[in-house]
Order: sequence, then C-alpha cells, then structure tokens
Amino acid sequence: MKLNELRDNEGAVKDRMRVGRGIGSGKGKTGGRGVKGQKSRSGVAIKGFEGGQMPLHRRLPKRGFTNIFAKDYNVVSLGRVQTAIEAGKLDGSQTVTVEALKAAGVVKRVRDGVRLVSDGELKSAVTFEIAGASKAAIAAVEKAGGKVVVPGAQA
Repeated sequence: MKLNELRDNEGAVKDRMRVGRGIGSGKGKTGGRGVKGQKSRSGVAIKGFEGGQMPLHRRLPKRGFTNIFAKDYNVVSLGRVQTAIEAGKLDGSQTVTVEALKAAGVVKRVRDGVRLVSDGELKSAVTFEIAGASKAAIAAVEKAGGKVVVPGAQA
C-alpha cells in the first residue's frame, strides 16, 4: 500500500444533498422547507419558541438584579506591584497612588479606583493611597513595613 492509494472505505462519506435543484432530485421546488410561512423564508430562526408551550426562559424564576451604583474597581495584586518595583517602573519610596500605577503600566485605565488584593508577596515597605484593599493585603503590606491609606474610610 502506498500513501497515494489511501482513501476512505466505499460508502464511508455521504455526498451532501443539493436542495432546490429541480424536481427530479427529490428536493426541488420548496427545497424541503414545506410551503409558505415564516419558516420557509431565508434568515428565520425562531429562538426560544417551543411550539406554543411556555418557553424555558419564561418558566424559570427571575433572580437578582444589577446594582447601577456599584463601583468598578481595578484589582491589583501585591505580586504585580512588587514586580513593577523590581523592574524600576514604580518608585517604592514614594506613596503609590492610582496615577503612579497607571504611569507604571500596572493598570491600563483608571476606573472607580484601585483595590489591592494579597495575591503574591510584597518585599518592600510601600505606602499605598488607594480606593480599597482586602484585609489580607493590608496585613501583608503592614508586615512588610508599609501602610495602606484609604481616603474617606472610617478609622
């Protein structure tokens, strides 16, 4: 047997049906779509319609809501901040603010502020002035000798 002699078994691949190609083909005229009506036209898909039965998306209960006042924070990890400091993009001796993080390329755009999370490890003592931080992140920053200042937060 040679590579150029390889082929599928007889009958393994079925030719596709060419619809709408004359009545002799058995799929001519209406092309297997029946007659008239919305579903015989092109570009129609009646999504979610279950033949008059109440559709699933209407049978299920509605849950929750979207809070239009929710703040959209950029989440930054301590590991990401440490990497920026080591790369020389961020000055650890200065107070780290949202603008400093943006200038360093840690965050792309300033949304409603930055929230610090404790993913990774912080080795240098850094002062943060940001919108929020997790308890674990605050503990890790204070352990490294820094502090986290959240303006407008209750002391």
